[in-house]
Amino acid sequence: MKDLPSDNLPEVILCGRSNVGKSSFINTLFNAKNLAKTSSTPGKTRSLNYYLVDDKFYLVDLPGFGYAKVSKKERDGWQRLITTFLQDRDQIVEAYHLIDSRHNPMELDYMLHEFLMKSGIVTTIILSKVDKLKQAEKSKAAKSIQGIFENYSLNENLFFFSSVKGIGKKQVLTKLTTYL
Repeated sequence: MKDLPSDNLPEVILCGRSNVGKSSFINTLFNAKNLAKTSSTPGKTRSLNYYLVDDKFYLVDLPGFGYAKVSKKERDGWQRLITTFLQDRDQIVEAYHLIDSRHNPMELDYMLHEFLMKSGIVTTIILSKVDKLKQAEKSKAAKSIQGIFENYSLNENLFFFSSVKGIGKKQVLTKLTTYL
């Protein structure tokens, strides 16, 4: 925590389960294939990674939660770091909670969402990997999320996203321009 930027710029955080597509999300938004390290192995992001956007705000990639091939001690360390970060960091203006569109939210997604709400952090849900769904499945995924988490509207604070096909990129970039 002592190594975090001290310039008080707004911070938009990316959070979600391991292997949900946070790194691919970053690479797609910034048209940079290797800006954020991607892997098919969960748990590659092991620290808070800051990306300065136009000297106006930070996009902060948090370690994923859930399954990762690391020790329990390291996973517990990530949890402590993330909890402390979310509780103590006044610069956080919004959280982008990535959820794999192909699956129902897991218990850890519910816990994260509740923690963000209790912390007063404005949250946008990104349904990732939608290129793997048919149109009817996309609609079902959005309705499911809207039924689980209250007050989410498609293309307002709930977005479809595909790093493969660029689905949702324009809408998310438009939302992020709020901080420029």
